[in-house]
Amino acid sequence: MADRLAPCPFRPICVCSRADAAPRHRVEPFAISGDPAAAFARLKKLVEEMERTEILSATDDYLHAACRTRLGFVDDLECQLAPAEGVIHVRSASRAFYAVTDSGVNRRRVEALRQRLQSA
Repeated sequence: MADRLAPCPFRPICVCSRADAAPRHRVEPFAISGDPAAAFARLKKLVEEMERTEILSATDDYLHAACRTRLGFVDDLECQLAPAEGVIHVRSASRAFYAVTDSGVNRRRVEALRQRLQSA
């Protein structure tokens, strides 16, 4: 499986489950059980239901969405199915590369999505 998730920039405006993510950017991937394709389909549906979020592209194993924050900034959310690992890898990053911090918005987004996926 080719890793399609972009690496995080140096600043703390990104979280990612990639193995090479720096500790301050690192989040755990979404664990899945059962049929990986069904789990990824559930994830797509959950992303579609997120407020101020638009899916920009989606395939059977990759999703890219734009999430607008309450302040109007746009963040990128990427998810990639890794069935051999039993996970969905995730990355959420601010497009505002000049920003010093994202105030934890991306981490909270990922953890909220994880919680919704686990209860779906």
